[in-house]
Amino acid sequence: MDTYEQITLSFSSLPCVDGWDEVLMLFRQTAAQKPAHWLLPVRACQAVGGTLEQAIPAAVAIACSHLSIILVDDMLDDDPRGAYHQSGEPAAANMACSLQAAALAAIARCDVAPASRLAALESMNQMILTTTLGQYWDIQRPSDEASYWRVVRAKSSPFFGTALQVGALLGGGKIDVADRLKELGALYGEMIQIHDDLNDSMEVPANPDWVQQRYPLPILFARLVRHPARARFIRLCQDISQPDALREAQEILIHCGAVSYCMNQLLLKHRAMQTVLDATPLYEREAIEKLADAVIAPVRKLFEELGTA
Repeated sequence: MDTYEQITLSFSSLPCVDGWDEVLMLFRQTAAQKPAHWLLPVRACQAVGGTLEQAIPAAVAIACSHLSIILVDDMLDDDPRGAYHQSGEPAAANMACSLQAAALAAIARCDVAPASRLAALESMNQMILTTTLGQYWDIQRPSDEASYWRVVRAKSSPFFGTALQVGALLGGGKIDVADRLKELGALYGEMIQIHDDLNDSMEVPANPDWVQQRYPLPILFARLVRHPARARFIRLCQDISQPDALREAQEILIHCGAVSYCMNQLLLKHRAMQTVLDATPLYEREAIEKLADAVIAPVRKLFEELGTA
């Protein structure tokens, strides 16, 4: 039985879940795709010297939170790929609520020291609260850089920080070490968001962000920063469905410095992660180090191709 099967089995044993076919099906379908985020608590647990068995309840909690966030985000974004198109919005909203409760139930039922269980529950609950606030801010369509980072640090960072913190707590890690892993996870979450923004902005055909006039970081940069093609870029964004409009707009993202700015942000946050990691005593450092390296790898590869250190 692989880790995802263990996570699914543990999830199916939670109260009310075993009789809810739609939720079980959604969980199993997502688990079959082996989402990497679900294993973040396992990495953190191993990093502090814990076992896979200790990490499973944390992985279940994070898997539930991940699904809940996606269900809500897809509805807020009117994403054509969202599961709510099959289940309907009322059912999807209800499942999202149930998954938040299931996340807390997974932690409450685990066999761990009471102080660690309480700290993990508090972390999960705070993450859920903060993420929902970030989702609310996000639908206001932030149009300046300060608002963008406020949304990222509410909507994206808490999930990743909590994933590492809770995994460390359930693995027997000290509170201060778990707190540092939360800080590492928050920085990692910011890197993931920038990475996703780059991919979404350069996706062909146009990602929903273009069509709905939402502003991931590269598009926000090109709209706000003074550069020769700024006015042209804004006009293109008004009707991105026109022939060649997307191609020209994406070329402007490259030439105006938007892509370079995002890569620089990735490098800065990777360096910050390394600083925190160097100051954090871990049983197995490599389990965490590989996370940041995977996100920064495309940037390093580009620099290598350009002959730049």
